[in-house]
Amino acid sequence: MAELKFPTEVIELPSKGFFYPEGHPLKEGKVELKYMTAKEEDILSNNSYITEGIVMDKLLESMIVSPKFDQRDLLTGDKNAILIAARILGYGPKYQVQMNGKTEVIDLSKLDAKPLNVEGLTEGKNEIKFVLPKSNNKVTFKLLNGHDEKAIDEEIESLKKISRSPGEISTRLKHLIVAIEDKTDDASIREFVDNYLLAMDSRALRDHYKKVMPDVDMSLRGEDGRFRNIPIGLSFFWPELEDSI
Repeated sequence: MAELKFPTEVIELPSKGFFYPEGHPLKEGKVELKYMTAKEEDILSNNSYITEGIVMDKLLESMIVSPKFDQRDLLTGDKNAILIAARILGYGPKYQVQMNGKTEVIDLSKLDAKPLNVEGLTEGKNEIKFVLPKSNNKVTFKLLNGHDEKAIDEEIESLKKISRSPGEISTRLKHLIVAIEDKTDDASIREFVDNYLLAMDSRALRDHYKKVMPDVDMSLRGEDGRFRNIPIGLSFFWPELEDSI
């Protein structure tokens, strides 16, 4: 019997590998992804993976041919790009959603990566400086990856056990910021976020983060003029299910 080979595609990452350290498998800014098979459909329907919240990681682990790396090392925007590519390789580019009560068919292959602006940044170093517009405090923040997202989710779940308002925005900011002025210790950063970070500065920092994060532009304008993000969930990989946005 002739050897069977999986067809593959090389996927360009929105970050182009800029923020990964030298020697990291993702430094080249691309990954090779195989087409989805029945094996990956089994992964998507695995109740244990779904309950643990690791189904997407398991899917990518199965589909990525090279290079091999810890899935949690992926910046959030790079992971989004790979998940979109995985969906296209599994079920094609057409994605149907319900928007304002109307059916919209999105061509996922037409989604573009946001322009990557690395002016003033150091290659291989995931640190970005920003001056808060109201207080003029200087902060340094990082782009979040899977390790950070897991830590944030775990902290929020812990806070939910003791509070009805777990403070999701402030929790994310505590993991996002790596320095306030010249202070890099966790205690100083948490105290700053809890007691000194003005709401106006918090919004400005979060907006700047979205602006500089390498990602795929997943915004969709509705007839009402509002932009909504195209959702990526389990139904994203099952064409017969519809998402509402």
